[in-house]
Amino acid sequence: MQEFEQQIFTALFYLPAGKLTTYGRLSKSAGYPNHSRQVGRILSRLPKNTKLPWFRVVNSAGKISLCGDAFKEQKRLLEKEGMTVTAQGKIQGFKKYLSD
Repeated sequence: MQEFEQQIFTALFYLPAGKLTTYGRLSKSAGYPNHSRQVGRILSRLPKNTKLPWFRVVNSAGKISLCGDAFKEQKRLLEKEGMTVTAQGKIQGFKKYLSD
């Protein structure tokens, strides 16, 4: 596993329940600013049964970036953590859920 991937997984592992981050913020917290697209690619390769909270990562506009079944699953998991998500995938009150 590459160091970059390991740093992303570590940062994601410590993201608390009920909090969100963005692809860009996650890359920055892992020590790789401006690598948000790579974060998306890394997360897209996670196995379905992963324990990492991939669903807590959204785009910088506070929206789910996925489509199809992955969109539905991310929406369901975010709502399970108490967030309100519109039919279009926008997290209501997005900024209050952002992790520091």
